[in-house]
Amino acid sequence: MGEAVTLGGKELAVDGVVIVAEHGDYPKDLKGRWLLPRWRIFQQVVRVFEKSKRAVPVFNDKHFSYDWDEAKWMFDKSRELNFPLTGGSSIPLYYRTPDIELDNDTPLKHSIVVGGASDEGGIFHSIDVLQAFVERRKGGETGVKSVQSIRGKETWEWVERNPWAGKLLDAVAKQFELKPGHFQENERANICIVEYNDGTKGAVISGKDVGWTFAGEIEGENEPTIISMLGWAGPFDQYHASNAQPHWITEMMVSKKEPFNAERLLLSTGITNHYVESNWENGIYSAVGKRIETPFMNMTYHTKRGPQFNTGERPPSRPYLRGFDE
Repeated sequence: MGEAVTLGGKELAVDGVVIVAEHGDYPKDLKGRWLLPRWRIFQQVVRVFEKSKRAVPVFNDKHFSYDWDEAKWMFDKSRELNFPLTGGSSIPLYYRTPDIELDNDTPLKHSIVVGGASDEGGIFHSIDVLQAFVERRKGGETGVKSVQSIRGKETWEWVERNPWAGKLLDAVAKQFELKPGHFQENERANICIVEYNDGTKGAVISGKDVGWTFAGEIEGENEPTIISMLGWAGPFDQYHASNAQPHWITEMMVSKKEPFNAERLLLSTGITNHYVESNWENGIYSAVGKRIETPFMNMTYHTKRGPQFNTGERPPSRPYLRGFDE
């Protein structure tokens, strides 16, 4: 990677770096973490920055790393060397139904995201959607107090014990005209429970037939606000990623400004990391994971960004020009 960003020379010779580190044969560990070399590639880039005494913007696809210490190191290096850093899921930038954004300082009380969350990669996409909405709550982001994972039928027992989550889940089912108990029929369900330092609560719940759907309880409103990201084209379609994401990558390279606070991506990464850790204790798995206190995830910021997602007519669904479609 060092040779790539120096163009074979001795010093940094590019204006920006894009790291996509999942195209290869990489193993998974016992906990289900995909051991992608994001940190290894990132630190090689940072070595060049340090040697050249110059740094440029970096985009890191999806979450920073499967390991919290590596992820925090990556974020800290961006602050130390003063270069813009972004990444994350393309789903928060995808077309929305309805095509609206929450106002900054929305008095948001509790939130859920329902979507595909069957593994580490899937849960990250849903967590990043959650963070993209909850960071806009009144007072801004206050950091994460704790994370817990529950898998299987115990998911629904937790929902029954927490009426705020059940109310939001029922509202999503009603919005999509699904029969009562639709989501509960999934015996392999799972939930990621997030407590924030200001008392706000959030959850990612696995569920089919609703794309990625956010539902939030807003103070003073009788009904939840529901916003869905539907019709994602799939991994073998040339329009599977949001066209807005390449736009914001380019914008960062030119403006030298992060499209959103990098702290958000660090929180999404940390929630994902500790969701995976929650179900394991001394090498033993438990479907009802332990609640992990996360005082080290006390990042605070107040977003000022406006809407960043795709709007207008969607492009046609076409297979990759390279010819493969499966």
